[in-house]
Amino acid sequence: MRIPLLSVLVLVTLITGCQNNSNTSELPILGRREVVNNDTVYHQIANFSFVDQDSNMVTQDTFKDQIYVADFFFTSCPTICPIMKTQMLRVYEIYEEDPEVALLSHSIDPDHDSVAVLKEFSDRLGVESGKWHFVTGDKQAIFKHGQTSYMVTAMEDASEPGGYIHSGAFILVDKDRHIRGIYDGTKEDQVDKLIKDIERLKNEYKG
Repeated sequence: MRIPLLSVLVLVTLITGCQNNSNTSELPILGRREVVNNDTVYHQIANFSFVDQDSNMVTQDTFKDQIYVADFFFTSCPTICPIMKTQMLRVYEIYEEDPEVALLSHSIDPDHDSVAVLKEFSDRLGVESGKWHFVTGDKQAIFKHGQTSYMVTAMEDASEPGGYIHSGAFILVDKDRHIRGIYDGTKEDQVDKLIKDIERLKNEYKG
């Protein structure tokens, strides 16, 4: 029996909230897991290949040895995206000089959000592509990547303002491509929690 995607997201978010309020030193690893030869294999972000605002190819290798925060948006979004970008800009400004942390925003409207449009958008925010990648690519590949790798909603919906529906989640990904937290990118207190959890995750790698 398949669990509806939104139900999975709600469940994962609840788990994250409970775990993040605990006194444990390490963040949970979220998503599917299976036991193979007595070893637990955790869900990982799948390989990907998109193009960013500077026409650079962005793949999983772009984030080698980095923690990153991912989200899904489109530049003409009339609803939650402006709030999300204001909140993500907070994260950017804190970690702008920190090479261990990066940001990745996927456009779900590649028909409109060309490289040039994404470049103009990032320039208006005043951010550097080496730190915050805004990527575009094949629409169906982006939708699938959001739903299967990041476990969030990303799809066309003519009934929605702007013609798309997508999650407002910020997803925290570790250096092994595991999801370590999902946060509501429209809420300041949730982004405060994300920032604290980035520090917790960084501390894990200090051994």
